Amino acid sequence: MRTSVPARISGGVLGGLRVFGQTLELGAAAFLHLFRDIVALRHPWRDTVDQAWFVVTVTVVPAVLVSIPFGVIVSVQVGSLTNQIGATSIAGAAGGLGVIRQGAPIVSALLLGGAAGAAIAADLGARTIRDEIDALRTMGIDPVRRLVVPRLAAILIVAPFLCILVIFMGLASGYAINVAFQAGTPGSYISSFASFASVGDLVVALVKTQIFGVIVVIIACHRGLGATHGPRGVANAVNAAVVLGVVAAFTVNVVITQLVAMFMPQKLG
Repeated sequence: MRTSVPARISGGVLGGLRVFGQTLELGAAAFLHLFRDIVALRHPWRDTVDQAWFVVTVTVVPAVLVSIPFGVIVSVQVGSLTNQIGATSIAGAAGGLGVIRQGAPIVSALLLGGAAGAAIAADLGARTIRDEIDALRTMGIDPVRRLVVPRLAAILIVAPFLCILVIFMGLASGYAINVAFQAGTPGSYISSFASFASVGDLVVALVKTQIFGVIVVIIACHRGLGATHGPRGVANAVNAAVVLGVVAAFTVNVVITQLVAMFMPQKLG
């Protein structure tokens, strides 16, 4: 018997809500275990360091390769616009704030989702189809506490440093383009940037990046632990982890941007 279209839609919605609830439950359990283990001095820091180093190895080089052209593009577009309206003195502020407020968190989310999230989903998915997760449960070991928590802690540690790296490379490349090719002066670029940028902008960028990292790692772990049907299931889990992680991070970014615009309006320093 063929299922009607409304039934398919309602089934898809209910399935999506079920998955969303399971992901939230996994995230809550991971944070609870993380807090308890740190307080009780039982957190596996060796595993966390190993996972943090792994995330660094798969994200640092792409971060540099992406942030440099990103800073160049922002500088070229902003410099062209400011030259047309005769406002070259604010080129540093416009380009720098664009990199800090939106560029660096978004680039970090893409890298964490595309590189780290994919690797985490592939690793946990391979463990799942080899029945290693069921073996851990049989031995009385919680897979969330043993596998998810170290990866969550590693993302919380690495994400801010990744954001700072992207900000530095983006600002440096934008500065070089403005001074070398757009007839800008170093003093004007730096002074305009210092007049508009604030510590609050950096804090917001770092907090956003950590939130994006948490979203990416929880979705990747959920998809990896739920992988089925052999290698094909692992590939589907990796694909879903990357797409859902990036889309969720972008959606949350829209909400955070609106809240920041409401409660932290831009002020001239």
